[in-house]
Amino acid sequence: MESVVLYPSPGMGHLISMVELGKLILKHHPSFSITIFIVTPPYNTGSTAPYLARVSSTIPSITFHHLTTISLPLDSFSSPNHETLAFELLRLNNPSVHQALVSISNNSSVRALIVDGFCTAALSVAAQLNIPCYYFFTSGACCLASFLYLPFIHQQTTKSFKDLNTHLHIPGLPPVPASDMAKPILDREDKAYEFFLNMSIHLPRSAGIIVNTFEALEPRALKTILDGLCVLDGPTPPIFCIGPLIAADDRSGGGGGGGGGIPECLTWLESQSKRSVLFLCFGSLGLFSEEQLKEIAVGLERSGQRFLWVVRSPPSKDPSRRFLAPPEPDLNSLLPDGFLDRTKERGLVVKSWAPQVAVLNHASVGGFVTHSGWNSVLEAVCAGVPMVAWPLYAEQRFNRVVLVEEMKLAFPMEESEEGFVTATEVEKRVRELMESEEGNTLRLRIMAMKEAAETAMSDGGSSGTALTKLVNSWRPG
Repeated sequence: MESVVLYPSPGMGHLISMVELGKLILKHHPSFSITIFIVTPPYNTGSTAPYLARVSSTIPSITFHHLTTISLPLDSFSSPNHETLAFELLRLNNPSVHQALVSISNNSSVRALIVDGFCTAALSVAAQLNIPCYYFFTSGACCLASFLYLPFIHQQTTKSFKDLNTHLHIPGLPPVPASDMAKPILDREDKAYEFFLNMSIHLPRSAGIIVNTFEALEPRALKTILDGLCVLDGPTPPIFCIGPLIAADDRSGGGGGGGGGIPECLTWLESQSKRSVLFLCFGSLGLFSEEQLKEIAVGLERSGQRFLWVVRSPPSKDPSRRFLAPPEPDLNSLLPDGFLDRTKERGLVVKSWAPQVAVLNHASVGGFVTHSGWNSVLEAVCAGVPMVAWPLYAEQRFNRVVLVEEMKLAFPMEESEEGFVTATEVEKRVRELMESEEGNTLRLRIMAMKEAAETAMSDGGSSGTALTKLVNSWRPG
Protein backbone atom coordinates (compact mmCIF):
# COMPACT_ATOMS: atom_id res chain seq x y z
CA MET A 1 0.00 0.00 0.00
CA GLU A 2 1.29 3.47 -0.93
CA SER A 3 0.53 6.30 1.42
CA VAL A 4 0.97 10.05 1.66
CA VAL A 5 1.08 11.81 5.01
CA LEU A 6 -0.20 15.38 5.39
CA TYR A 7 0.85 17.49 8.35
CA PRO A 8 -1.14 20.74 8.63
CA SER A 9 -0.84 23.37 11.34
CA PRO A 10 -3.99 23.50 13.48
CA GLY A 11 -5.27 26.92 12.28
CA MET A 12 -8.73 26.69 10.68
CA GLY A 13 -7.66 27.96 7.24
CA HIS A 14 -4.48 25.84 7.18
CA LEU A 15 -6.10 22.61 8.34
CA ILE A 16 -9.06 22.78 5.98
CA SER A 17 -7.11 23.56 2.82
CA MET A 18 -4.70 20.70 3.65
CA VAL A 19 -7.65 18.28 4.04
CA GLU A 20 -8.99 19.55 0.70
CA LEU A 21 -5.58 18.74 -0.81
CA GLY A 22 -5.93 15.18 0.52
CA LYS A 23 -9.40 14.92 -1.02
CA LEU A 24 -8.08 16.22 -4.35
CA ILE A 25 -5.23 13.67 -4.44
CA LEU A 26 -7.68 10.83 -3.73
CA LYS A 27 -10.20 12.03 -6.30
CA HIS A 28 -7.66 11.74 -9.12
CA HIS A 29 -5.38 9.05 -7.66
CA PRO A 30 -7.57 6.77 -5.51
CA SER A 31 -4.86 4.11 -5.06
CA PHE A 32 -3.16 6.15 -2.30
CA SER A 33 -4.14 6.05 1.32
CA ILE A 34 -3.90 9.40 3.09
CA THR A 35 -3.07 10.02 6.74
CA ILE A 36 -3.52 13.52 8.16
CA PHE A 37 -1.83 14.44 11.43
CA ILE A 38 -4.10 16.42 13.75
CA VAL A 39 -2.62 18.63 16.46
CA THR A 40 -4.79 19.84 19.34
CA PRO A 41 -3.54 23.30 20.29
CA PRO A 42 -3.99 24.98 23.70
CA TYR A 43 -5.44 28.13 22.03
CA ASN A 44 -8.35 29.12 19.77
CA THR A 45 -8.06 28.16 16.09
CA GLY A 46 -11.77 28.07 15.24
CA SER A 47 -13.86 24.95 15.73
CA THR A 48 -12.70 22.37 13.19
CA ALA A 49 -14.27 19.29 14.86
CA PRO A 50 -17.60 19.32 12.89
CA TYR A 51 -15.71 19.59 9.60
CA LEU A 52 -13.30 16.76 10.47
CA ALA A 53 -16.20 14.56 11.59
CA ARG A 54 -17.91 15.12 8.20
CA VAL A 55 -14.75 14.19 6.28
CA SER A 56 -14.17 11.09 8.46
CA SER A 57 -17.68 9.81 7.87
CA THR A 58 -17.67 10.39 4.09
CA ILE A 59 -14.10 9.55 2.98
CA PRO A 60 -12.80 6.26 4.42
CA SER A 61 -9.44 6.55 2.58
CA ILE A 62 -8.50 9.53 4.77
CA THR A 63 -7.31 8.64 8.28
CA PHE A 64 -6.95 11.34 10.92
CA HIS A 65 -4.10 10.54 13.30
CA HIS A 66 -4.26 12.65 16.47
CA LEU A 67 -0.75 13.40 17.69
CA THR A 68 -0.14 13.32 21.45
CA THR A 69 -1.39 16.54 23.04
CA ILE A 70 1.44 18.59 24.53
CA SER A 71 1.33 21.70 26.65
CA LEU A 72 3.27 24.82 25.77
CA PRO A 73 5.71 26.44 28.20
CA LEU A 74 4.18 29.62 29.66
CA ASP A 75 6.76 31.94 28.11
CA SER A 76 5.50 30.91 24.64
CA PHE A 77 2.45 33.09 25.28
CA SER A 78 4.57 36.23 25.72
CA SER A 79 4.88 36.90 21.95
CA PRO A 80 2.10 39.15 20.59
CA ASN A 81 1.73 36.83 17.57
CA HIS A 82 -0.30 33.63 17.70
CA GLU A 83 1.99 32.35 14.92
CA THR A 84 4.77 31.99 17.52
CA LEU A 85 2.55 29.59 19.45
CA ALA A 86 1.96 27.49 16.32
CA PHE A 87 5.66 27.21 15.44
CA GLU A 88 6.61 26.39 19.04
CA LEU A 89 3.86 23.78 19.42
CA LEU A 90 4.75 22.07 16.14
CA ARG A 91 8.48 22.08 16.94
CA LEU A 92 7.77 20.29 20.24
CA ASN A 93 5.71 17.73 18.27
CA ASN A 94 8.71 16.28 16.40
CA PRO A 95 9.06 13.14 18.59
CA SER A 96 5.33 12.34 18.03
CA VAL A 97 5.70 12.92 14.29
CA HIS A 98 8.73 10.59 14.18
CA GLN A 99 6.86 7.88 16.08
CA ALA A 100 3.75 8.17 13.89
CA LEU A 101 5.73 8.04 10.62
CA VAL A 102 7.66 4.96 11.78
CA SER A 103 4.41 3.24 12.73
CA ILE A 104 2.75 4.07 9.35
CA SER A 105 5.88 2.88 7.51
CA ASN A 106 5.46 -0.57 9.12
CA ASN A 107 2.27 -1.17 7.10
CA SER A 108 2.77 0.91 3.97
CA SER A 109 5.28 2.70 1.82
CA VAL A 110 5.21 6.42 2.70
CA ARG A 111 5.79 8.17 -0.63
CA ALA A 112 5.72 11.76 0.69
CA LEU A 113 5.29 13.89 3.78
CA ILE A 114 3.52 17.17 2.95
CA VAL A 115 3.95 19.84 5.63
CA ASP A 116 2.50 23.25 6.34
CA GLY A 117 5.02 26.11 6.61
CA PHE A 118 4.51 26.14 10.40
CA CYS A 119 5.65 22.49 10.49
CA THR A 120 9.14 23.28 9.12
CA ALA A 121 10.73 21.48 12.10
CA ALA A 122 9.41 18.18 10.66
CA LEU A 123 11.76 18.40 7.64
CA SER A 124 14.53 16.97 9.80
CA VAL A 125 12.31 14.01 10.80
CA ALA A 126 11.51 13.26 7.15
CA ALA A 127 15.23 13.43 6.28
CA GLN A 128 16.10 10.95 9.07
CA LEU A 129 13.48 8.52 7.75
CA ASN A 130 14.40 9.13 4.10
CA ILE A 131 10.89 10.34 3.20
CA PRO A 132 10.63 13.09 0.53
CA CYS A 133 9.20 16.21 2.17
CA TYR A 134 7.08 18.78 0.33
CA TYR A 135 5.65 22.08 1.54
CA PHE A 136 1.99 22.94 1.08
CA PHE A 137 1.93 26.73 0.95
CA THR A 138 -1.56 27.85 1.99
CA SER A 139 -1.29 31.39 0.60
CA GLY A 140 -0.67 32.47 -2.99
CA ALA A 141 2.35 32.59 -5.32
CA CYS A 142 2.90 36.32 -4.65
CA CYS A 143 3.17 35.60 -0.94
CA LEU A 144 5.46 32.64 -1.65
CA ALA A 145 7.73 34.93 -3.71
CA SER A 146 8.00 37.31 -0.74
CA PHE A 147 8.99 34.51 1.66
CA LEU A 148 11.48 32.95 -0.77
CA TYR A 149 13.08 36.40 -1.08
CA LEU A 150 13.00 37.14 2.68
CA PRO A 151 16.51 35.74 3.46
CA PHE A 152 17.97 38.12 0.86
CA ILE A 153 16.10 41.16 2.31
CA HIS A 154 17.22 40.06 5.80
CA GLN A 155 20.88 40.30 4.71
CA GLN A 156 20.39 43.74 3.14
CA THR A 157 19.22 45.57 6.28
CA THR A 158 19.48 45.46 10.05
CA LYS A 159 16.16 47.25 10.53
CA SER A 160 12.72 45.75 11.20
CA PHE A 161 10.10 46.11 8.44
CA LYS A 162 7.99 48.20 10.85
CA ASP A 163 10.83 50.77 11.01
CA LEU A 164 11.72 50.73 7.30
CA ASN A 165 9.76 53.65 5.93
CA THR A 166 10.06 52.48 2.33
CA HIS A 167 8.66 50.24 -0.42
CA LEU A 168 10.24 46.82 -0.91
CA HIS A 169 11.02 45.72 -4.45
CA ILE A 170 10.51 41.96 -4.51
CA PRO A 171 10.94 40.25 -7.90
CA GLY A 172 7.62 39.61 -9.66
CA LEU A 173 5.56 41.81 -7.31
CA PRO A 174 4.31 45.38 -7.24
CA PRO A 175 6.22 47.60 -4.76
CA VAL A 176 5.16 46.58 -1.23
CA PRO A 177 5.25 49.09 1.65
CA ALA A 178 7.56 47.51 4.28
CA SER A 179 4.82 47.96 6.90
CA ASP A 180 2.48 45.80 4.75
CA MET A 181 4.65 42.69 5.00
CA ALA A 182 3.11 39.79 6.94
CA LYS A 183 2.28 40.94 10.46
CA PRO A 184 4.38 38.37 12.39
CA ILE A 185 7.58 39.36 10.52
CA LEU A 186 7.29 43.13 11.03
CA ASP A 187 9.56 43.08 14.11
CA ARG A 188 12.82 41.22 13.57
CA GLU A 189 13.37 41.01 17.34
CA ASP A 190 10.18 38.95 17.72
CA LYS A 191 10.46 35.16 17.97
CA ALA A 192 7.90 34.84 15.14
CA TYR A 193 10.30 36.61 12.73
CA GLU A 194 13.03 34.09 13.55
CA PHE A 195 10.64 31.17 12.91
CA PHE A 196 9.47 32.59 9.56
CA LEU A 197 13.02 33.37 8.43
CA ASN A 198 13.92 29.75 9.23
CA MET A 199 10.89 28.58 7.19
CA SER A 200 11.98 30.80 4.27
CA ILE A 201 15.48 29.29 4.32
CA HIS A 202 14.03 25.75 4.36
CA LEU A 203 11.38 26.21 1.63
CA PRO A 204 13.93 25.74 -1.22
CA ARG A 205 15.45 22.69 0.51
CA SER A 206 12.22 20.70 0.20
CA ALA A 207 11.38 18.22 -2.57
CA GLY A 208 8.85 20.73 -3.92
CA ILE A 209 6.33 23.41 -2.97
CA ILE A 210 2.61 22.86 -3.56
CA VAL A 211 0.72 26.17 -3.78
CA ASN A 212 -3.01 26.78 -3.38
CA THR A 213 -3.34 29.01 -6.43
CA PHE A 214 -3.61 28.71 -10.22
CA GLU A 215 -1.37 30.03 -12.98
CA ALA A 216 -3.82 32.53 -14.49
CA LEU A 217 -4.36 34.28 -11.13
CA GLU A 218 -0.68 35.07 -10.45
CA PRO A 219 1.24 34.59 -13.71
CA ARG A 220 3.96 37.21 -13.09
CA ALA A 221 4.93 36.05 -9.58
CA LEU A 222 4.90 32.43 -10.67
CA LYS A 223 7.12 33.04 -13.70
CA THR A 224 9.55 35.02 -11.54
CA ILE A 225 9.83 32.17 -9.00
CA LEU A 226 10.28 29.55 -11.74
CA ASP A 227 12.95 31.72 -13.40
CA GLY A 228 14.94 31.42 -10.16
CA LEU A 229 14.80 35.14 -9.31
CA CYS A 230 13.48 34.75 -5.73
CA VAL A 231 15.91 32.13 -4.35
CA LEU A 232 19.33 33.70 -4.78
CA ASP A 233 21.64 31.21 -3.06
CA GLY A 234 20.69 27.92 -4.70
CA PRO A 235 18.19 26.13 -6.94
CA THR A 236 14.45 26.76 -6.78
CA PRO A 237 12.55 23.54 -6.03
CA PRO A 238 9.68 22.33 -8.28
CA ILE A 239 6.50 24.41 -7.81
CA PHE A 240 3.06 22.81 -8.17
CA CYS A 241 0.07 25.21 -8.44
CA ILE A 242 -2.88 22.89 -7.84
CA GLY A 243 -5.62 25.35 -6.77
CA PRO A 244 -8.04 26.85 -6.18
CA LEU A 245 -8.78 24.40 -3.35
CA ILE A 246 -11.78 25.50 -1.34
CA ALA A 247 -14.06 23.60 1.01
CA ALA A 248 -17.46 23.65 -0.65
CA ASP A 249 -19.18 22.45 2.51
CA ASP A 250 -19.54 25.83 4.13
CA ARG A 251 -17.22 25.77 7.05
CA SER A 252 -16.22 29.34 6.35
CA GLY A 253 -16.89 32.61 8.05
CA GLY A 254 -14.76 31.32 10.86
CA GLY A 255 -16.31 29.20 13.51
CA GLY A 256 -16.75 25.86 11.89
CA GLY A 257 -20.31 24.82 12.35
CA GLY A 258 -23.82 25.92 11.48
CA GLY A 259 -26.55 23.65 12.83
CA GLY A 260 -28.88 21.52 10.71
CA GLY A 261 -31.36 22.99 8.23
CA ILE A 262 -30.90 26.00 5.98
CA PRO A 263 -29.26 28.92 7.81
CA GLU A 264 -31.51 31.97 8.21
CA CYS A 265 -29.14 34.15 6.17
CA LEU A 266 -29.56 31.96 3.05
CA THR A 267 -33.35 32.14 3.37
CA TRP A 268 -33.07 35.93 3.73
CA LEU A 269 -30.86 36.17 0.59
CA GLU A 270 -33.60 34.41 -1.41
CA SER A 271 -35.81 37.49 -1.02
CA GLN A 272 -33.14 39.97 -2.23
CA SER A 273 -32.59 41.05 -5.81
CA LYS A 274 -29.64 39.91 -7.93
CA ARG A 275 -26.18 41.17 -6.90
CA SER A 276 -27.73 43.72 -4.52
CA VAL A 277 -26.28 42.52 -1.18
CA LEU A 278 -22.89 43.35 0.31
CA PHE A 279 -21.47 40.54 2.47
CA LEU A 280 -19.14 41.47 5.36
CA CYS A 281 -17.19 38.66 7.04
CA PHE A 282 -13.72 38.63 8.62
CA GLY A 283 -12.39 35.10 9.09
CA SER A 284 -11.94 32.74 12.01
CA LEU A 285 -9.75 35.13 14.04
CA GLY A 286 -10.97 38.53 12.79
CA LEU A 287 -12.26 40.59 15.75
CA PHE A 288 -13.06 44.31 16.03
CA SER A 289 -13.30 46.63 19.03
CA GLU A 290 -16.77 47.82 20.06
CA GLU A 291 -15.86 51.31 18.80
CA GLN A 292 -14.93 49.91 15.36
CA LEU A 293 -18.12 47.80 15.14
CA LYS A 294 -20.22 50.95 15.77
CA GLU A 295 -18.28 52.81 13.08
CA ILE A 296 -18.92 50.01 10.53
CA ALA A 297 -22.64 50.13 11.43
CA VAL A 298 -22.83 53.91 10.86
CA GLY A 299 -21.02 53.57 7.50
CA LEU A 300 -23.32 50.77 6.36
CA GLU A 301 -26.44 52.66 7.40
CA ARG A 302 -25.34 55.84 5.59
CA SER A 303 -24.38 53.90 2.45
CA GLY A 304 -28.00 52.86 1.86
CA GLN A 305 -26.77 49.46 0.61
CA ARG A 306 -28.30 46.09 1.38
CA PHE A 307 -25.97 44.05 3.58
CA LEU A 308 -25.38 40.74 5.33
CA TRP A 309 -22.89 41.26 8.16
CA VAL A 310 -21.29 38.61 10.39
CA VAL A 311 -20.57 40.21 13.79
CA ARG A 312 -18.36 38.66 16.46
CA SER A 313 -17.64 39.77 20.02
CA PRO A 314 -14.69 42.17 20.47
CA PRO A 315 -11.39 40.67 21.67
CA SER A 316 -11.10 40.12 25.41
CA LYS A 317 -9.30 42.83 27.40
CA ASP A 318 -8.01 40.08 29.70
CA PRO A 319 -4.52 39.11 28.39
CA SER A 320 -4.91 35.52 29.61
CA ARG A 321 -7.95 35.10 27.31
CA ARG A 322 -6.23 36.63 24.27
CA PHE A 323 -5.92 33.37 22.34
CA LEU A 324 -9.30 31.88 23.41
CA ALA A 325 -12.60 31.94 21.48
CA PRO A 326 -14.79 35.02 22.15
CA PRO A 327 -18.31 34.64 23.62
CA GLU A 328 -21.55 35.06 21.59
CA PRO A 329 -22.01 38.77 20.73
CA ASP A 330 -24.74 40.91 22.33
CA LEU A 331 -25.81 42.87 19.23
CA ASN A 332 -27.96 45.41 21.07
CA SER A 333 -25.08 46.59 23.23
CA LEU A 334 -22.39 46.38 20.51
CA LEU A 335 -24.23 48.22 17.71
CA PRO A 336 -25.61 51.81 17.76
CA ASP A 337 -29.01 52.35 19.42
CA GLY A 338 -31.83 51.51 17.01
CA PHE A 339 -29.47 50.36 14.22
CA LEU A 340 -31.03 46.90 13.87
CA ASP A 341 -34.55 48.39 13.72
CA ARG A 342 -33.69 51.13 11.24
CA THR A 343 -31.91 48.74 8.84
CA LYS A 344 -34.09 45.64 9.20
CA GLU A 345 -35.70 46.14 5.77
CA ARG A 346 -32.35 46.04 3.94
CA GLY A 347 -29.82 44.41 6.24
CA LEU A 348 -29.29 41.26 8.26
CA VAL A 349 -26.75 40.94 11.07
CA VAL A 350 -25.69 37.37 11.86
CA LYS A 351 -23.95 36.35 15.08
CA SER A 352 -20.45 34.84 14.85
CA TRP A 353 -20.79 32.54 11.82
CA ALA A 354 -22.22 32.25 8.30
CA PRO A 355 -21.72 29.59 5.59
CA GLN A 356 -19.34 31.77 3.60
CA VAL A 357 -19.02 29.67 0.41
CA ALA A 358 -22.81 29.33 0.08
CA VAL A 359 -23.33 33.04 0.74
CA LEU A 360 -20.69 34.15 -1.79
CA ASN A 361 -22.20 31.85 -4.42
CA HIS A 362 -25.74 33.16 -3.89
CA ALA A 363 -27.03 35.21 -6.84
CA SER A 364 -28.11 38.06 -4.51
CA VAL A 365 -24.55 38.78 -3.33
CA GLY A 366 -22.75 41.49 -5.29
CA GLY A 367 -19.77 42.42 -3.10
CA PHE A 368 -17.60 41.13 -0.26
CA VAL A 369 -15.83 43.09 2.50
CA THR A 370 -13.14 40.63 3.62
CA HIS A 371 -10.12 40.38 5.91
CA SER A 372 -8.27 39.18 2.79
CA GLY A 373 -7.26 35.79 4.18
CA TRP A 374 -6.15 33.67 1.21
CA ASN A 375 -8.93 31.06 1.51
CA SER A 376 -11.54 33.84 1.49
CA VAL A 377 -9.86 35.46 -1.53
CA LEU A 378 -10.04 32.16 -3.46
CA GLU A 379 -13.67 31.66 -2.40
CA ALA A 380 -14.55 35.13 -3.73
CA VAL A 381 -12.67 34.46 -7.00
CA CYS A 382 -14.49 31.13 -7.48
CA ALA A 383 -17.83 32.86 -6.84
CA GLY A 384 -16.99 35.85 -9.08
CA VAL A 385 -17.62 38.40 -6.28
CA PRO A 386 -15.47 41.60 -6.16
CA MET A 387 -13.93 42.64 -2.84
CA VAL A 388 -13.07 45.44 -0.47
CA ALA A 389 -9.86 44.33 1.27
CA TRP A 390 -9.79 45.09 5.01
CA PRO A 391 -6.78 43.19 6.39
CA LEU A 392 -6.55 42.34 10.09
CA TYR A 393 -3.77 39.80 10.77
CA ALA A 394 -1.25 37.31 9.28
CA GLU A 395 -0.26 38.15 5.66
CA GLN A 396 -3.50 40.01 4.92
CA ARG A 397 -2.02 43.51 4.44
CA PHE A 398 0.33 41.96 1.89
CA ASN A 399 -2.64 40.28 0.21
CA ARG A 400 -4.38 43.67 0.01
CA VAL A 401 -1.44 45.11 -1.96
CA VAL A 402 -1.59 42.13 -4.34
CA LEU A 403 -5.40 42.20 -4.71
CA VAL A 404 -5.51 45.94 -5.39
CA GLU A 405 -2.28 46.62 -7.32
CA GLU A 406 -1.50 43.32 -9.08
CA MET A 407 -4.76 41.41 -9.57
CA LYS A 408 -7.08 44.45 -9.57
CA LEU A 409 -9.90 42.43 -7.96
CA ALA A 410 -10.47 44.61 -4.87
CA PHE A 411 -10.66 48.16 -3.50
CA PRO A 412 -8.55 48.86 -0.40
CA MET A 413 -10.15 49.84 2.92
CA GLU A 414 -7.86 52.63 4.16
CA GLU A 415 -7.19 52.81 7.89
CA SER A 416 -5.58 55.42 10.14
CA GLU A 417 -2.07 54.98 11.58
CA GLU A 418 -3.67 53.25 14.58
CA GLY A 419 -5.59 50.86 12.33
CA PHE A 420 -9.00 52.53 12.81
CA VAL A 421 -11.41 52.79 9.86
CA THR A 422 -13.96 55.62 9.90
CA ALA A 423 -17.65 55.37 9.00
CA THR A 424 -16.93 57.78 6.12
CA GLU A 425 -14.35 55.37 4.64
CA VAL A 426 -16.70 52.39 5.09
CA GLU A 427 -19.54 54.27 3.35
CA LYS A 428 -17.24 55.44 0.52
CA ARG A 429 -15.78 52.00 -0.24
CA VAL A 430 -19.11 50.19 0.03
CA ARG A 431 -20.76 52.61 -2.42
CA GLU A 432 -17.75 52.45 -4.74
CA LEU A 433 -17.91 48.64 -4.88
CA MET A 434 -21.69 48.38 -5.30
CA GLU A 435 -22.57 51.48 -7.38
CA SER A 436 -19.58 52.88 -9.30
CA GLU A 437 -18.30 52.23 -12.80
CA GLU A 438 -14.95 51.18 -11.26
CA GLY A 439 -16.82 48.67 -9.10
CA ASN A 440 -18.40 47.24 -12.21
CA THR A 441 -14.96 46.94 -13.85
CA LEU A 442 -13.75 44.90 -10.85
CA ARG A 443 -16.85 42.71 -11.14
CA LEU A 444 -16.14 41.97 -14.82
CA ARG A 445 -12.48 41.17 -14.06
CA ILE A 446 -13.35 38.77 -11.26
CA MET A 447 -16.04 37.06 -13.38
CA ALA A 448 -13.35 36.39 -16.00
CA MET A 449 -11.04 35.08 -13.24
CA LYS A 450 -13.82 32.78 -12.03
CA GLU A 451 -13.90 31.21 -15.51
CA ALA A 452 -10.09 30.92 -15.50
CA ALA A 453 -10.28 29.08 -12.15
CA GLU A 454 -12.81 26.62 -13.57
CA THR A 455 -10.58 26.04 -16.61
CA ALA A 456 -7.50 25.47 -14.38
CA MET A 457 -9.33 22.78 -12.39
CA SER A 458 -10.90 21.09 -15.42
CA ASP A 459 -9.46 18.05 -17.24
CA GLY A 460 -6.27 19.13 -18.98
CA GLY A 461 -6.23 22.45 -17.08
CA SER A 462 -3.02 23.85 -15.53
CA SER A 463 -3.85 22.77 -11.96
CA GLY A 464 -4.84 19.23 -12.92
CA THR A 465 -1.64 18.88 -14.93
CA ALA A 466 0.41 20.13 -11.95
CA LEU A 467 -1.26 17.57 -9.67
CA THR A 468 -0.42 14.72 -12.06
CA LYS A 469 3.19 15.91 -12.20
CA LEU A 470 3.31 16.01 -8.38
CA VAL A 471 1.90 12.50 -7.96
CA ASN A 472 4.23 11.13 -10.65
CA SER A 473 7.20 12.48 -8.66
CA TRP A 474 6.18 10.06 -5.84
CA ARG A 475 6.14 6.98 -8.04
CA PRO A 476 9.24 4.81 -7.80
CA GLY A 477 11.56 4.76 -10.82
